[in-house]
Amino acid sequence: MKIYTKKGDQGETSIIGGVRLKKHELRIEAYGTVDELNSHVGLLRDQPGAQTFQSDLLEIQDRLFTLGSHLASDPEKSNMTLPEFKAEDITFLEEKIDAMEIGLPEMRSFVLPGGHPAVSICHITRCVCRRTERITVLLAENEKIDPLFLQYLNRLSDYFFMLGRRLSHDLKAEETPWKPKY
Repeated sequence: MKIYTKKGDQGETSIIGGVRLKKHELRIEAYGTVDELNSHVGLLRDQPGAQTFQSDLLEIQDRLFTLGSHLASDPEKSNMTLPEFKAEDITFLEEKIDAMEIGLPEMRSFVLPGGHPAVSICHITRCVCRRTERITVLLAENEKIDPLFLQYLNRLSDYFFMLGRRLSHDLKAEETPWKPKY
């Protein structure tokens, strides 16, 4: 089987259920951005200093693949059984966030992204997650979307923020507070 089919050469693609959509449509944008987010999570997972969190990040990548498969499916025309998405997936993130927060200094201001490559990638991943959330919220205004997807993406961006703080602390990287110039 070849990787290329030439069926998308005119700007359309098929989603699960056989429906063809323009590649710029919101559903395609949503699951494409989930895929982009998943790639950033993989980059983060590969960073020196982030090894302690590899199993968590693999779990997140699995959940993102599941979320993406649901977004890449026509809910009315697909007969395919997709992996489940559950409230426990959100609880997993909340428990990890709470555990990472233990022992961190209290935040007294916004912090500038950076201080260590792994921390910087956490912030990039958080930003891509927020964009993924915004696009999925927009899709949910136009089509039926499981509300758990929105909750998960919202909590996931919090996870990446907290992971950045945790890594800064563990790697003894400097957290630079934002001090407005004017």
